[in-house]
This record gives sequence, C-alpha cells and structure tokens, in this order.
Amino acid sequence: MKKLGFGFMRLPLLDGNDQTSFDKKQICSMVDTFLEKGFTYFDTAYMYHAGKSENVIKEVLVDRHPRDSYLLATKMPTMFLKEEADVERIFNEQLEKCGVDYFDYYLVHCLNVTNYKIAERLKVFDFVVQKKAEGKVKKIGFSYHDDAILLDKILTEHPEMEFVQLQINYLDWENEGVQSRKCHEVAVKHGKDIIVMEPVKGGTLANVPKKAEKLLKSYEPDMTVPSWAIRFAASCENVFMVLSGMSNTEQLLDNTGYMEDFKPLTDEEKNICLKVADIINSTVTIPCTVCRYCVDECPMNIPIPDFFSLFNAEEQEIEKPFTVQGEYYDNLAEKHNKASACIECKNCEAKCPQHIEISKFIKLVAEKFETE
Repeated sequence: MKKLGFGFMRLPLLDGNDQTSFDKKQICSMVDTFLEKGFTYFDTAYMYHAGKSENVIKEVLVDRHPRDSYLLATKMPTMFLKEEADVERIFNEQLEKCGVDYFDYYLVHCLNVTNYKIAERLKVFDFVVQKKAEGKVKKIGFSYHDDAILLDKILTEHPEMEFVQLQINYLDWENEGVQSRKCHEVAVKHGKDIIVMEPVKGGTLANVPKKAEKLLKSYEPDMTVPSWAIRFAASCENVFMVLSGMSNTEQLLDNTGYMEDFKPLTDEEKNICLKVADIINSTVTIPCTVCRYCVDECPMNIPIPDFFSLFNAEEQEIEKPFTVQGEYYDNLAEKHNKASACIECKNCEAKCPQHIEISKFIKLVAEKFETE
C-alpha cells in the first residue's frame, strides 16, 4: 500500500464560500488519477464539508469504482454524541451515506481530554470492536488531538486499537502545544501503526518564508516546498499513511509524483526540515523559548508557554477555513486554566529569562482563543 492518502476535507469547490459547492467534475478526475497511479486510501468524516463529504465520496468513488479497488476510512464523531443510541444511528447513517457495506478503516474521531470521556461513557470502543467482529469494519483506531500523557493513557487502557491518527509535521514536531514528536514516540512505544494528518499544516508548509524556501531549493531544486513536509511525515517510524487534503489537480499530481516511488528522508534532509521550522519560528509573535520558568510562579495555574506555542502556531496558519489550535487550547484550559484567568500579578515576568511581557501577550491569547 502506497503511503499517500486522499483526504476528503479540502475538496475543490465552485464557490469558496460554500463548503458544499463541490467541483465534482474535477474531483472525479482527481479520484481516477489517484487510483490509476496505484494509490488506494481515501479518508472522510461525518462533519467534513458541512456534513456532505461522505455523500460526495459515494458519488465520485464508491459509485464509480469496484469496492475492492480502494480503501475507505471514516470516523465516529465523538463531539456529536449525546447518548448510546447515537453511536449505532450515526454508524448506520455513515454506511448509507458512503454507499458501502463495510469500512476498511474506522476511527473514533478527535479524542482529547473531553471527547475521551464521552467515548468511555457511551462505550464507543466496545461498539467499534463489535463492528469489527461483525465484519462491518476491518481495522479500528482513533484520531487524536491532545498531549502525549493522555495518549499513553488511552493506548494503555485500549490496546485493542490497531492504529492511531496523529498530527505530525516538522513545524509542530517540537511544539509544546501540539507535541507531535512526543505523541509519535508514545504510539511507537505501544507498537501502533500511525496515520498522519496535517502534514503540511493546512497549507502553512507550502508557503514558507523566502529564506526557508531558498534553503530547500538549494538542496533539491526539483522538489516542491510542500513535498518536503509530506516526505518528512512519511519518513517517521511506524507511519504507514500520510493524508493530504488535495484541493486541485495540480496538488494531486505533485503529491502522487514524488510519493509513487517514495524514499524516506535521510538524516541530513530531516535536519533541513527542522532548520526550516527554526526559520519559521524566528518570525513568531511571542518569542517564548518554552523554558517553563514562568509556570511554577503562576498562582492561577495557566500553562503560559503552551498557550504561547499555540498562539504562534495560529498566527503562522496560511489557509484558515478552520485550524486545530483552538481545540488544543480548550484541552489545556480544561486541565489547567484559561488565559483570561490571568490576574496580572506579573510573578511570571520576574522569572522570564527572555523578559517577555507575559501579562500583555496572555491577553492576546485570550482574545484569540476565547472569542473566535
């Protein structure tokens, strides 16, 4: 199985303001080309494209190609579940919307500190195990947006999960808010297969600063800028699939071109990616080095450096129909406290070796994540 997956989350549209105005002619052509080049993995979800992604995948893929010619993945939306009956109802709805009798890969969607409690309370893990036993699901796993500690807890409590879908890219690799590297290490420790989401970080790593682009092009002139991001993710241990939300034929041809005969990055090439991350991070709004000296001094238990990391990441996003930083912010706020809880005691500023005006920037964090 080739390592590139077609994500049905950023499909080409006829009207950019209408998430359901699908350019079906172009999507059909893209699907056909993808399959012709030997790629087989398609990923969708219940809420993508205003709840219509599963419907369109039936039209452009399922109704037009033999069932054994592709692998189809979708997800149980934990954030929409209120009672146990919802789980069976939504699953059956997904089978109907996609027009299939079974899913090759089925995920518990978007586990974090809040949604994991929902999944446990409504016995979602037991449900997906049962569906696998019935033959309606071939492989079971979950997608994840939280820290490495909770991931370790989930994988310890649910060893029956066969794979995990993680946000991995070279910009988030050392980001303390997202914890790409740390979560990857936990999944590897548990021996789980890994699917990568957001390898290009919503387009951010396709449009890097000129200095960073020059560095990439000086090493490999023929490789596009986003190719480095996808190949970085695909080169990580235990990764068997990297999802790309391809929005036009040009992106699909570029991605399939270098992933048809994928070769993992060398150590030198991985280091170049991390140097690009450093260049991008040098332009951040808040120059926090995540030394964490401020944390112990905060009487309100605000995870200051983690919030700053998320704020900087949010500012770096290029394409913004939606971003995931707000979700990570909510996770941290539930475990600790919100940025708006700051009482401006400035104990943190007295300990900051970078002399950052933390009380000023924490207000920006609150404005960014508590009002959007």
